[in-house]
Amino acid sequence: MKFIDEVTITVIGGDGGNGCISFRREKFVPKGGPDGGDGGAGGSVYLIGDARLNTLFDLKIRPHYRAGRGGHGKGKKMTGARGKDVYIRVPLGVVVMNQKGIIGEILKDKERLLVARGGKGGQGNYHFVSSTNRAPRYAEPGEPGEEQKLKIILKLIADIGIVGLPNAGKSTLLEAITDAKPRVDHYPFTTLSPNLGIIKSIHKNIVIADIPGIIDGAHKGKGLGLKFLRHIERTHFLIILIDINTDNPLDHYRCIMDEFNAYNPALLKKPRIVVFNKIDLLKQIPEFDLQEKTFYISALRGDGIDKLVKFLSR
Repeated sequence: MKFIDEVTITVIGGDGGNGCISFRREKFVPKGGPDGGDGGAGGSVYLIGDARLNTLFDLKIRPHYRAGRGGHGKGKKMTGARGKDVYIRVPLGVVVMNQKGIIGEILKDKERLLVARGGKGGQGNYHFVSSTNRAPRYAEPGEPGEEQKLKIILKLIADIGIVGLPNAGKSTLLEAITDAKPRVDHYPFTTLSPNLGIIKSIHKNIVIADIPGIIDGAHKGKGLGLKFLRHIERTHFLIILIDINTDNPLDHYRCIMDEFNAYNPALLKKPRIVVFNKIDLLKQIPEFDLQEKTFYISALRGDGIDKLVKFLSR
């Protein structure tokens, strides 16, 4: 299924049912009086979290949702049926906005967010009896349902995010440490959307996201970075992956830190480790003093992978 992380949809609550104009007609009950019932309330539209989803693709191909209309009132003070609610399944981590701003987020499985309220049902004519009007011949119409145009943005929730410049080996590392099978190739921007994998640990299943390549200027919209930097915000822990087989690997490290700072300085406060990849291409492995936890691996050949996985699991 295609990865979609931003959509615009229209949601409309159901209209309320009309109140009824009716008068009691029974044998031996002269002048029975008004007995028109109320209209039913319209259904509402909700977003509901589904932990099994990781894309907004379904909302992309179906961008319009309307809840059911409330039933009209009937005689004998019978209230119309309530309109059917509509539940739209979305992945965890979505931010929901309307024209005024953010109206909510969904972070937990089965968590609900009301996004379009149904209209109230109209009152039947029996409500309008008074001392001066014993036989009212009017009732209220139902109120229209609320209509909203929503922008929904997905920020993937993952335990660990792998971040690095293009061709650092992120997809290869994800394949080496999880059960994922991402597309791997020898040119930049092979990965055009985040891939998810799982490390099966004794304590819990650890979800790892491979974040597509970030480049210098990503926070300004260059490359793919602006589109996917937001997915880093929801990860709990970061792997900064550096291609050690370059003229100055530390320039890559500084570039990533600068992009974090420019996009959202809070990213710099997330716990992280630095992993230097592709040591199989060097005869002598240099040591870098970054004052951070550092690993040296070959994701392709498997060097250092067991030690890294053991650390991540712990």
